[in-house]
Amino acid sequence: MISVRRYIDTDKELWNNFLEQSRTNQFLLSRNFMEYHKDRFEDYSLLVFDEKNIVAIFPANIKNNIVVSHSGLTFGGFVVAKDEATKNSIQYFAQLLKFVSGNNIEKIIFKQSPSFYSSVSQDEIDYAMFLVDAKLYRVDIAYAINQQLENKIQYQERRRRAIKKAEKIGVEIKETTDFSTFWNEILIPNLQSRFGVNPVHSLAEMESLSTNNPNKIRQFEAWQNGVLMAGTTVFETPAVAHAQYISASEEGRKNGAIDLLFHHLISQTFAHKQTFDFGIVNEEEGRKINMGLLDWKEGFGARAYAHRFYEIETKNYVAIEAMFN
Repeated sequence: MISVRRYIDTDKELWNNFLEQSRTNQFLLSRNFMEYHKDRFEDYSLLVFDEKNIVAIFPANIKNNIVVSHSGLTFGGFVVAKDEATKNSIQYFAQLLKFVSGNNIEKIIFKQSPSFYSSVSQDEIDYAMFLVDAKLYRVDIAYAINQQLENKIQYQERRRRAIKKAEKIGVEIKETTDFSTFWNEILIPNLQSRFGVNPVHSLAEMESLSTNNPNKIRQFEAWQNGVLMAGTTVFETPAVAHAQYISASEEGRKNGAIDLLFHHLISQTFAHKQTFDFGIVNEEEGRKINMGLLDWKEGFGARAYAHRFYEIETKNYVAIEAMFN
């Protein structure tokens, strides 16, 4: 018998252990990461069981009687075991919708993980979206490199020239556990001057997240003659290296320091990963593309992967039940 219930604090180990064995072993969905901002969101994460065995998890919060997967995360999605059968995955999802509907919640905002975060295809969840007439209301595009391709797309000429320029002037690439110089000297000033915003994570939050998620959040920087030129904060999972923050000084852009930094990460530090993820290039909720950013990321051979956002009426679980009856 399939059952669904809300997450409670004592489920932390159960949740994290299941996540590690799932198709989407992504530490951003772990409770160690999610709970740094638990005071900002009313959690509505769900666990699905078949008899007494946990079979799926759903990171989510609730706001204005709408369940969102998850407002504090770039993506969430429906997480099942690696070896779960398609029929089971779809039925588990139907029972999740039925549970939410039974609690007088009419709508779920569903943020699907980009496909490269799944070690096994998760396209049956996209099929489930079709079955329940989910409304696709937004698509972002993340740019990523498939590192396992036998013949990867080559760097564009401008990127190669920039890398050579940085090498010639002696730019050095370093890994550090100190986030403060990058945050205070480059990241915050750049975001403030260009967009009038601060990083999603404060320096204190990033330091705490790094401590609570050891060896998963790494800071890399490009220096020249003792001056920080560029940096990136990388979130590392078993299969994916994701550049969460990328920023450079004006000089670091001109002298190729930012290009050399990413060449080093792609070709050396994370060459063994299945995917190197540069993140999205969208603004204005997917309706606009930052063309300069797109061109720069494509210059390393990255290509587009859809990040889909759905709006689901929870009552439509009956469409899945009807298919299996």
